[in-house]
Amino acid sequence: MKAGIIGLGTYVPDTIIDNHYFERYLETSDEWITTRTGIEERRFAGDETVTDMAYKASLEAIKDAQIAHEDIDLIIVATSTGEHHFPSVACQLQHRLKLNKIPAMDQLAACTGFIYALITAKQFIESRNYRNVLVVGADKLTKITDMDDRNTAVLFGDGAGAVIVSQVSDTYGILSYSWGSDGSGGMHLYDDAETSYMKMKGREVFKFAVRILEEQSRSVMDKANMTASDIDMLIPHQANTRIIEAARTRLGLKPSQVSITLDRYGNTSAASIPLSIAYERSLNKIKNGDTLILTGFGGGLTFGAVLLKWGQED
Repeated sequence: MKAGIIGLGTYVPDTIIDNHYFERYLETSDEWITTRTGIEERRFAGDETVTDMAYKASLEAIKDAQIAHEDIDLIIVATSTGEHHFPSVACQLQHRLKLNKIPAMDQLAACTGFIYALITAKQFIESRNYRNVLVVGADKLTKITDMDDRNTAVLFGDGAGAVIVSQVSDTYGILSYSWGSDGSGGMHLYDDAETSYMKMKGREVFKFAVRILEEQSRSVMDKANMTASDIDMLIPHQANTRIIEAARTRLGLKPSQVSITLDRYGNTSAASIPLSIAYERSLNKIKNGDTLILTGFGGGLTFGAVLLKWGQED
């Protein structure tokens, strides 16, 4: 029995920040931001914490999976922006959900975090050590973004996405995965200890991202004995439309086969992939039995991909 996603939930803050907001105090424009990044607006969390957002997304995922809170036996939270070094967001979330005693841990792989957490959950489910794993990708990137730096201030937003990972069937669920890291590129994207702000060398990250999205997507297709013609939708980490478009072209996919949601959410790090899944599903563009590739890259530098058959057998 393969591990698959049986429930999905998301949360984004109410406050919408459009590109004109930055025109007021930065040397930038709506046209410049949209053309260079594809981003038109993003959500800012304000006083809400990562745990607050993770909790709201988790409640929705539990409801969508039609399970009880006490059916969850492991929590994995992918985040780079928890309120504390410890306790972890996962432990705070466990307490909010009143799930005492079960293991709970954060996983730090930056924007690849949701992929890393999903792959980790797969191992626990398919080894039959756990029945239902709550996997959350949640980040409050505004917490570590220098809002006076026009190169990064316009890119990031806040949000959370959660899934319930359980056994589904032999033919549905996660069919293959690939993941890795390249520590030699760590200083291209990092959290600066002196300022507590994120620093990024955009050109280096761009080149890495275009290459790695293609490589990881091809890797999971090869492992599942599939080609691009078998893929219904590619759901990449939402960092930049030019990165996504370059990867799409290299893979030979149609625009309709690729999810783009950063125009409305910006880069939400570990939350971006589940937010995209939820958005496409709300438009009925993801249906039971569809074959999806989820792929991402992030600080570390980390990277990974998952190929899965969505849903469950009727």
